[in-house]
Amino acid sequence: MGNKTPCNKGSGEMSRRGFLAGTSSLVGAVALAGHGSAAYARTAAVPTVVQGLDNGARLPVLIVGTGYGGSVAALRLARAGVDVHMAEMGMAWDTPGPDGKIFANTTKPDHRSFWLRTRTKQPLSNFLGFPLDKDVPRYTGILDAEEFAGITVYQGRGVGGGSLVNGGMAVTPRRERFGSVLPTVDPAEMYDVYYPRANAGLGVTQVDPAWWESAACYQYARVGRKHAQRSGFPFVFVPNVYDWDYMKQEAAGTVPKSALDGEVIYGNNAGKKHMQKTYLAQAKATGRVAISPLHRVTSVTPAASGGGYTVVLEQLDTTGTVTATKTVTADRVFFAAGSVGTSKLLVRLKATGALPDLSDEVGRGWGDNGNVMCGRANHMWDATGKLQSAMPTAGIDNWDAGGAFAEVAPLPTGIETYASFYLSITKNPHRAEFTWNAATGTVDLSWQRAWKQDSIAMAKTIFDKINAKEGTIYRTDLFGTNKIWGDHLTYHPLGGAVLDRATDNHGRLHGYSGLYVIDGALIPGNATVNPFVTITALAERNIEHIIATDL
Repeated sequence: MGNKTPCNKGSGEMSRRGFLAGTSSLVGAVALAGHGSAAYARTAAVPTVVQGLDNGARLPVLIVGTGYGGSVAALRLARAGVDVHMAEMGMAWDTPGPDGKIFANTTKPDHRSFWLRTRTKQPLSNFLGFPLDKDVPRYTGILDAEEFAGITVYQGRGVGGGSLVNGGMAVTPRRERFGSVLPTVDPAEMYDVYYPRANAGLGVTQVDPAWWESAACYQYARVGRKHAQRSGFPFVFVPNVYDWDYMKQEAAGTVPKSALDGEVIYGNNAGKKHMQKTYLAQAKATGRVAISPLHRVTSVTPAASGGGYTVVLEQLDTTGTVTATKTVTADRVFFAAGSVGTSKLLVRLKATGALPDLSDEVGRGWGDNGNVMCGRANHMWDATGKLQSAMPTAGIDNWDAGGAFAEVAPLPTGIETYASFYLSITKNPHRAEFTWNAATGTVDLSWQRAWKQDSIAMAKTIFDKINAKEGTIYRTDLFGTNKIWGDHLTYHPLGGAVLDRATDNHGRLHGYSGLYVIDGALIPGNATVNPFVTITALAERNIEHIIATDL
């Protein structure tokens, strides 16, 4: 790891209060582990069980998607004695590539990196004046940069969904802010039961504070802390789903490097506890869950006889070519294709007459979680380190005063950049709608790029002040030529089938018995923090109720 940075006891010592902020839901996690949350496997993920999805099959339950919500539903249904089949549009991601690794490195994107693109579309498109994108073979890669008129939405493609490509920052919203996230859900049940259950199931833990203070790979975060605190902002430490013991071994050079090799947005080969190592591993272990990767659902209609729903799926090869079309019947269908995937599918099914009685609320209430990115150019005496862990551990909380929570994010280039980099989550009020475009046969999104100005203004309440205090400036080389703000994207799509609007208060779609939404589409546009813990906890709440009442 090179020289260790000494702890600055005067201005930056990690306080117990700061370290525990936002982690109330971890209380009781160990006790709840017996509620279906076995320890994750530190080694490889359990291989995906592919039991051929035969044309004409009858399924008790079909889950469309394998991300957070779908994985929770699969595990809980299987443990309740229900056989489950999961259809996943992406790959299984359990076979090493030519380099012996399953996932590509962040600094060296290849065919595995992007979903059906011939040129990469990286979130940071430029660096030091040079464009970063390059041509790649078309392949069913792990990261989808789905482009709409006003925004690019980054999503995980593969068994495990978004858990494959995020930074693992497992943040529970502060309880006093929960009413703005899910106003029709009882906070007591979420914070007493379902957030602890989700944190236990996801394998959420805290970084060792003593190690963090001295680790060279978190020098960038300590610089971020110093700047935040000098400007009077709270610096909040949050949990993650990374295996910290493994990271310590990475730093010691005793295991292959993963987070310390910059692995994050195109997958992490070792230490991160994505869903294949947690919920899905336990679901497959029941023997009641089968997964069909590279299967895309195109139609869901009420079955002509015998009840249930007729579902049409396309099987893909790794170039995205349809190799087969299958029709099955499912007694119940859970939509868990992510906020965008679920919303697009439901909007199309309603507009084309497949499910005409869906609520008019389908497609509405979509937001970007207020995401906006920026970088700051620090002074030479504030080096951030050429070795940076790809797993963030903290953020700057100015939500109450300025409407922004800024993740202190890594910039793992392998060289010293003298830069601090941030992903902000802001209180952006704008909500977009998915609509069917009959002329093109596609689903459009009404998001407007100009709406990001609200997010920029909120983020500036933090970074303008820090720049003024430190005598620093914004970086202008990360998102194009002379462009300060990454206002063209989101990592956190939410909404489109909002709870208690498009569905009832537990995710049942209005108009059709046996159809459910159980993913981020239920959350109306903003979670105030990184959303996957909330998506998981809400899925735990909803599926428990559905099993008790519908099954």
